Amino acid sequence: MDGREQLIERSIPFLEEVKNMTAGPEVERWLNETYGPGSALYEDLSRLIKQGVEEGWAATIEVSGRRYRRSRLCDPTERTLNFSITAVYMDSQDGRMAIDNHDGEPDDLEASFRGDYHAHPYGELNMVVPLDEKAVLAGPSGWCHAGWTAPAPGSHHYPEVKGGALIALFFLPAGRISYDVTPPA
Repeated sequence: MDGREQLIERSIPFLEEVKNMTAGPEVERWLNETYGPGSALYEDLSRLIKQGVEEGWAATIEVSGRRYRRSRLCDPTERTLNFSITAVYMDSQDGRMAIDNHDGEPDDLEASFRGDYHAHPYGELNMVVPLDEKAVLAGPSGWCHAGWTAPAPGSHHYPEVKGGALIALFFLPAGRISYDVTPPA
């Protein structure tokens, strides 16, 4: 069984457990308490998704160069309880859109990088796997180093990273994500 298939198989018992939960602050808290760093699930999925990026079967499609890539690992099917699984690789170093008061120069760990604006019609369960020690992803509850974010149904945002590179492994109910939304002015 290859690494991609191992990751999908390892995710299925988790998806069985969360299939009737609605993403939001309570679920985010529960995910971090139950399946945060140090848990068998988090450590197994982290290892597998890192392996996928290294071997070239995860986060393979360049959205904005090598520093912002994503790929769907599986579509929503009965097997995955109608969740899709997607991997996104983001690196704030040399990012295309520094969005804060820092100069955005390489090695500026405070410079952040924004990806493509999108909406979560049914919410999202997002496991954050830092590749650099200080890498963090913005979530609905603030910056997340290692652990989970759970944007609620109807939420929308720019994915934003600072402090280096990370992988976001996300599970979407019915595979629903919308990139045809207009960001606020």
